[in-house]
Amino acid sequence: MEEIETTELLNTLFDELENWMIALVRLLPNLIISILVLFMFLFVARTIEKFSKKQLKRINLDETISGFLSRLIFLVVIILGFMMALSILQLTGTVASILAGLGIIGLALGFAFQETAANFISGIYITFQQPYAIGDVIETTNGVMGNVVDIDLRVTKVKTFDGPVVHVPNRYLFQEDFINFTEDGRRRLRVDVGVSYGDDLEKVENLVKEAVGRVPGRIENEDITVFWKGFGDSSIDFSVNVWLEYSRENKAFVSAKNAAIKNIKRAFDENDITIPFPIRTMDFGIKGGVRLHEEVAESGWSRKGQNGKEK
Repeated sequence: MEEIETTELLNTLFDELENWMIALVRLLPNLIISILVLFMFLFVARTIEKFSKKQLKRINLDETISGFLSRLIFLVVIILGFMMALSILQLTGTVASILAGLGIIGLALGFAFQETAANFISGIYITFQQPYAIGDVIETTNGVMGNVVDIDLRVTKVKTFDGPVVHVPNRYLFQEDFINFTEDGRRRLRVDVGVSYGDDLEKVENLVKEAVGRVPGRIENEDITVFWKGFGDSSIDFSVNVWLEYSRENKAFVSAKNAAIKNIKRAFDENDITIPFPIRTMDFGIKGGVRLHEEVAESGWSRKGQNGKEK
């Protein structure tokens, strides 16, 4: 009895395998055609991607935007090819199931990868709105400052002035404040200085304006301003301000500041203007107003030793 059941089971299995083989042979031409269609669409997608990227650059569209749009076109063409291949295989029901499954998977992934999705959406916003672009100098709220070297849909790469490249998630630059130093095309240079109380302040002001006027990259039609800040402990303090050209192509801020400091020091040396050292007055009296030698004389320390005898 058991042998008969086993034989029937094997016969049923072989019949099913035979039916599958027959179905596979019938489906084989469509399967080959669908594979060829996939490869054809892959070739067409890559060709269109390269062509569209080149054409978008030709109309002076930003490199980041052109790369994003061309990649989006590539994905659309690939999806169309995949759907057509499934249609050739007469799997239209499968297509609907796949689309429904993708929707459910997308919803689940959206909850699981909220930060990644936020970075992606922020990257799309940054790509099209362009609050900054490649070559700009920016500073984030957590102190990362440098040149933007790359922008993709997840992170922005900032090369700091010390050399390392920092990968900043796009959502931070989308949700929080940041500084774009090159957007306006100019930047103010401020140098803080102090001069002695005995110097002529009008003369100092004229010398300083003349000195920083020779700084490379200065915007000629912007006035050089000097602001006197107050009376310091040992000097009268002021700041001199000059506007510099500061863009993606011209970022000579540090060299301009170095030149300004050197020019001011040279002008002061040639005209006997003093940049004073800090001065401190030490008071040794309990009530104040007593100098060191007076306190020593009163205590008798200079004439007596520790045993009370005169030296």
